[in-house]
Amino acid sequence: MRLNKTYWRAIRRYFLVFTAIAFLPLALVYLVRNEQIYKIKGYEYINETHLPLIPDEAIQSLSESDMLKVERRMERRRKFLAEKCSEMGLDVVGNDSWHKPNPWEFLVNKRHHIIWCNVFKAASSSWMYNFNVLAGYSPEFLRKTKEIFLHLARERYPRVTLDELHEAQNNSVTFLIARHPFERLLSAYRDKFVYAIPHSLHDKFGRKIVRTYRKKSQQLRPPKYPTFQEFVRWLLDQIKHDNYLDMHFVSYTRFCTPCLIHFDVILKFETLEEDQLYLIEKTGLKQIIAPEWQNPGKGKNTLDLLQQFYSKLTRTELDGLYDYYRYDFELFNYSATSYFNIARSNEMDIPEEQPVMLLGKPPAP
Repeated sequence: MRLNKTYWRAIRRYFLVFTAIAFLPLALVYLVRNEQIYKIKGYEYINETHLPLIPDEAIQSLSESDMLKVERRMERRRKFLAEKCSEMGLDVVGNDSWHKPNPWEFLVNKRHHIIWCNVFKAASSSWMYNFNVLAGYSPEFLRKTKEIFLHLARERYPRVTLDELHEAQNNSVTFLIARHPFERLLSAYRDKFVYAIPHSLHDKFGRKIVRTYRKKSQQLRPPKYPTFQEFVRWLLDQIKHDNYLDMHFVSYTRFCTPCLIHFDVILKFETLEEDQLYLIEKTGLKQIIAPEWQNPGKGKNTLDLLQQFYSKLTRTELDGLYDYYRYDFELFNYSATSYFNIARSNEMDIPEEQPVMLLGKPPAP
């Protein structure tokens, strides 16, 4: 009886080993085939361009006269930037982060000869989508994926050295998108703290700011996220101690060093629709990418909330913010005058019944 059991155990063992060996090639074929299908559906296209083409009837473009108008606008912006860089001494290489060329944040697409310095909260989600399309990810995949677009992009766009960036610029169009610094800051605050995903990194960090900058007697009162003034106080402390700043809050002059790295096209939020069409036409990509609006934001439009939020800051706090973002204001011709007109002159609370006046868009050069 014992012999029979031993015999059958051995038979079962040999059968399992044989089955595993026999089916291993089939399993490998299945995995490879699945990977190929995944790539075709999610990443790669198999037409001769390896990219989906926009139908001719759906292509957006500017008229010849509008292209000329925007080209002149770009010339004025490049000239203004160069003059300001020289005036403020930012075009001289130095040892601090304002005077060191920073190629770290550039996405270089050598195949399509387009280079972008990604300023977060300045149409960054939209252009990250476009750069992922140019990298070979399909629109279908990008619509369905839960992956962070920046992580996907970095798989296809490795960071470059300054020499590699300069070499790529020889036959490429380099661009960035500028936005009013205070508008960008408010947008980043709302996105990362007001609408933070529960238990996310920014949600936990926001609670830490509340514990540090809110009176203990009021910490259990809403909101659970930091108020705009608490956030600004935290930010100014980080700036004062030269601590690392989240990429959504850092000055884009420091981020992209536009006085030390040449930009062919300077887009602005205020003229973004025309500027994007101009860039796409100039790079010859109008059959592949189109102006996108991937992240319209949550709740009310940022422009409608500027006075409501900035009127809660003191003049000292606004001075501190302006001092840090000063180069963004100066180099890209933005004004903060209307904000200083509504800043609080002291630490007294503003009566809740104070009416809210909305600020208009600053004029674009």
